[in-house]
Amino acid sequence: MMQGTLLRGRGGFYTVRSEDGTEYVLRAKKKFRRQHISPLVGDDILFTPGEISDEHGWVEEILPRRSECLRPPVANMSLMCIEIAVQPLPDWLLVDKMLYYARKQGVKTAILINKCDLDQGETARLARETYQGADTRIIAISALEEEGLDEVKALLKGETACFLGQSGVGKSTLLNSLFKLELETGDISRKIARGKNTTRHAELFCFQDMRVFDTPGFSLLDIEDVFDPVLLQDYYPEFENYIGQCRFAPCYHHSEPGCAVREAVGEGKIHPDRYERYRYLLDVLRKNWRERYD
Repeated sequence: MMQGTLLRGRGGFYTVRSEDGTEYVLRAKKKFRRQHISPLVGDDILFTPGEISDEHGWVEEILPRRSECLRPPVANMSLMCIEIAVQPLPDWLLVDKMLYYARKQGVKTAILINKCDLDQGETARLARETYQGADTRIIAISALEEEGLDEVKALLKGETACFLGQSGVGKSTLLNSLFKLELETGDISRKIARGKNTTRHAELFCFQDMRVFDTPGFSLLDIEDVFDPVLLQDYYPEFENYIGQCRFAPCYHHSEPGCAVREAVGEGKIHPDRYERYRYLLDVLRKNWRERYD
């Protein structure tokens, strides 16, 4: 057997890149279906390439994943690049959900604000204010004007980076500008002010000192995790300085009197919009926890 990394999957066929850079086409063995496991783009696998007369080889084993993302469906990313844009309007709750999933798996994050030339950097300024203390990089870019690309390239070195976000924010355009690719790109629908989804499948591109995923855009990301909701605070780095200072323990930082986190919000040390979205996600997790046996 040989070892390689899955680059793309189409219609039950998987393209794998072996350790020497050769690409092979594979099918997944039926045992994965019985185990309710599907190979993901980015998976490290063991495979048999098949004989010369065969149409394909076989995925034999999926090696342990270091991280996993089901929307988009990729594995083993070390850096999540959350891309938003001036147009379409940013969905900040979606950003917060993606930050939560990244931190839960120990994945580094960066927020890329594309099309910053359209609003003189106002969206980037808001992002820096909102996520101050949130342990994430904020980079203002313009993929078409090639602004901020050197900073993004420096960020990507040595990483397996996943670019993800809403349709129309310019993920494929950015990758084209960064790496001289020729990925299909789309425009914003004037009627609904939303992006048109031109990328339909996740794909991993390998370069000399970095690997990057291009992924389909999406607008919905449900939080279906079930755990004691008091633990949600662990995924908000800006709360760290105030943990243990609240009047009550445990404190959910929702509506309790004497809450140090709420006081920090009132004093402008934590952005109020970021905090309100935390309360929303806390309510979601409380509902999941109450209904865990239903």
